[in-house]
Amino acid sequence: MVKRWLSQYLSRKKQLAKSAVAQRYIVIDLELTGLDAKQHEIVSIAWVLIERQCIKLSQAAHYINKDVKQLAQSPVYHGIAQQDIANGQSLQVILNKLSTYFDDAILVFHNASLDWGFLKHAFKVQGIVVKPNLILDTFLIEKKRLHQQGYEIALDDLTLAACRKRYQLPDYSNHHALTDATATAELLLAQCHQIAQGKNLKLVDLV
Repeated sequence: MVKRWLSQYLSRKKQLAKSAVAQRYIVIDLELTGLDAKQHEIVSIAWVLIERQCIKLSQAAHYINKDVKQLAQSPVYHGIAQQDIANGQSLQVILNKLSTYFDDAILVFHNASLDWGFLKHAFKVQGIVVKPNLILDTFLIEKKRLHQQGYEIALDDLTLAACRKRYQLPDYSNHHALTDATATAELLLAQCHQIAQGKNLKLVDLV
């Protein structure tokens, strides 16, 4: 047990010492019917890739989960209606497509505790085994950066829109998974630029 822990520790330490610029990232966003992974459902999943600090929109993807049982009031937020659900794909198919990126890409979310919590639960239910190499959270990156600056963080200071505003990134309409994934990818690149200050940025600087 100690050997396994030591091996995992050394492996993570080695990974975090790598250049952040040279890494491949997959930035993921979900639309949900609620906030509880065990009670609510994933409505849609979208992702975009970042390679060599470039967002690859040509490889972006957005899928609607046709297995959603109860949308309830969630269409008010994400705009996905029952007819959209009918034309979607099964969650298992979507998750299998997503998991193919996990071996060679770092996962990125804005508020990973929510979205990765749902994905982790969904992978388990579908019987799909995944072991992400590393997960980055632009929410936590920004929180750490503001704390280091002595900034007093208010309730809404860490929303995706508020974080983007600090980097003078343009406004986007929220609550569309692909738009939010793209917005998060742009935020990550802006954070990397700000944190690096012209120096060689390591992954450890982003956790």
